[in-house]
Amino acid sequence: MRYLAALLLTVFFTGSALAYQCPTLVNQIDQQLQSAQLDSDTKAKIVELRDRGESLHSQGKHAESVKVLNKAISELEAAS
Repeated sequence: MRYLAALLLTVFFTGSALAYQCPTLVNQIDQQLQSAQLDSDTKAKIVELRDRGESLHSQGKHAESVKVLNKAISELEAAS
Protein backbone atom coordinates (compact mmCIF):
# COMPACT_ATOMS: atom_id res chain seq x y z
CA MET A 1 0.00 0.00 0.00
CA ARG A 2 2.81 2.43 0.81
CA TYR A 3 4.48 1.56 -2.46
CA LEU A 4 1.31 2.39 -4.39
CA ALA A 5 0.89 5.69 -2.54
CA ALA A 6 4.51 6.63 -3.21
CA LEU A 7 4.13 5.71 -6.88
CA LEU A 8 0.97 7.79 -7.25
CA LEU A 9 2.58 10.80 -5.58
CA THR A 10 5.62 10.50 -7.83
CA VAL A 11 3.48 10.35 -10.96
CA PHE A 12 1.36 13.29 -9.78
CA PHE A 13 4.31 15.54 -9.00
CA THR A 14 6.15 14.56 -12.19
CA GLY A 15 3.13 15.58 -14.26
CA SER A 16 2.87 18.86 -12.38
CA ALA A 17 6.56 19.60 -12.91
CA LEU A 18 6.27 18.94 -16.62
CA ALA A 19 3.18 21.15 -16.85
CA TYR A 20 5.19 24.14 -15.65
CA GLN A 21 8.14 23.35 -17.91
CA CYS A 22 6.11 23.63 -21.13
CA PRO A 23 5.48 27.41 -21.06
CA THR A 24 9.14 28.00 -20.22
CA LEU A 25 10.22 25.98 -23.26
CA VAL A 26 7.73 27.82 -25.50
CA ASN A 27 9.15 31.16 -24.31
CA GLN A 28 12.70 29.92 -24.91
CA ILE A 29 11.81 28.96 -28.47
CA ASP A 30 10.10 32.30 -29.09
CA GLN A 31 13.13 34.24 -27.84
CA GLN A 32 15.58 32.21 -29.91
CA LEU A 33 13.43 32.53 -33.02
CA GLN A 34 13.58 36.33 -32.79
CA SER A 35 17.35 36.41 -33.18
CA ALA A 36 17.96 33.28 -35.27
CA GLN A 37 18.95 33.55 -38.92
CA LEU A 38 16.94 30.70 -40.47
CA ASP A 39 15.68 29.86 -43.92
CA SER A 40 11.90 29.87 -44.28
CA ASP A 41 11.53 26.05 -44.37
CA THR A 42 13.53 25.54 -41.18
CA LYS A 43 11.69 28.32 -39.40
CA ALA A 44 8.32 26.91 -40.49
CA LYS A 45 9.26 23.46 -39.18
CA ILE A 46 10.38 24.85 -35.82
CA VAL A 47 7.24 26.99 -35.49
CA GLU A 48 5.12 23.93 -36.32
CA LEU A 49 6.85 21.91 -33.57
CA ARG A 50 6.44 24.82 -31.14
CA ASP A 51 2.73 25.12 -31.91
CA ARG A 52 2.22 21.35 -31.60
CA GLY A 53 4.00 21.37 -28.24
CA GLU A 54 1.85 24.23 -27.01
CA SER A 55 -1.28 22.40 -28.17
CA LEU A 56 -0.23 19.21 -26.38
CA HIS A 57 0.36 21.27 -23.23
CA SER A 58 -3.17 22.68 -23.50
CA GLN A 59 -4.52 19.13 -23.83
CA GLY A 60 -2.74 18.09 -20.63
CA LYS A 61 -0.22 15.88 -22.45
CA HIS A 62 2.78 17.43 -20.78
CA ALA A 63 5.34 14.66 -21.30
CA GLU A 64 4.61 14.64 -25.05
CA SER A 65 4.68 18.43 -25.10
CA VAL A 66 8.11 18.58 -23.48
CA LYS A 67 9.44 16.02 -25.96
CA VAL A 68 8.16 18.00 -28.97
CA LEU A 69 9.35 21.34 -27.58
CA ASN A 70 12.81 19.94 -26.84
CA LYS A 71 12.96 18.67 -30.43
CA ALA A 72 12.14 22.18 -31.65
CA ILE A 73 14.92 23.62 -29.48
CA SER A 74 17.41 21.03 -30.75
CA GLU A 75 16.57 21.79 -34.37
CA LEU A 76 16.73 25.51 -33.69
CA GLU A 77 20.17 25.22 -32.11
CA ALA A 78 21.42 22.94 -34.90
CA ALA A 79 20.26 25.41 -37.56
CA SER A 80 21.76 28.46 -35.87
